[in-house]
Amino acid sequence: MPRLERLRLDHAPALLAFERENRAYFAASIPDRGDAYFARFDAVHRELLAGQAAGLDLFHLVVDSAGAVLGRFNLIAVAQGSAELGYRVAERAAGRGLATTAVRELCALAATEYGLSTLRARTTADNTASRTVLTRTGFLVTGDIEVRGRPGLRFALDLPTADAELRPGAAQRVRRSVRRPG
Repeated sequence: MPRLERLRLDHAPALLAFERENRAYFAASIPDRGDAYFARFDAVHRELLAGQAAGLDLFHLVVDSAGAVLGRFNLIAVAQGSAELGYRVAERAAGRGLATTAVRELCALAATEYGLSTLRARTTADNTASRTVLTRTGFLVTGDIEVRGRPGLRFALDLPTADAELRPGAAQRVRRSVRRPG
């Protein structure tokens, strides 16, 4: 049953396996991380955790019941009530609604637990799957952007404020749906 978890040190082996197994798949729609990322993965992982501990970024994984990583869902550059959303989903889990469900859950966490009011995102213009996830989860296109040398789009989503309530039970429904087998 897939579940969203905050990134931890012990996720490193499963996360590295996810990145290696899906490298070519990801490179078809987003710029490749490069060989240096894989060569220094342990150091990169520790750096991410240090940034998370400092409150600069909030990293999450969707893992299956065996602990295999199905996707990464990150809130980066957390500052002044906003952050940038980034995500990637394993090829074997793509097309099943996992990204849409996890983004919804992360938006709920951003508003209710992290106190954020705005999320931003960007994607290459030719990444139809990512654009679809963002649109389905309420993000609006705010302009054009270049994403690592490729044409792209900027998106934004205003979250409910800390004193405003989400629709009753919305966060709980999202959490349950992330845990469904899929």
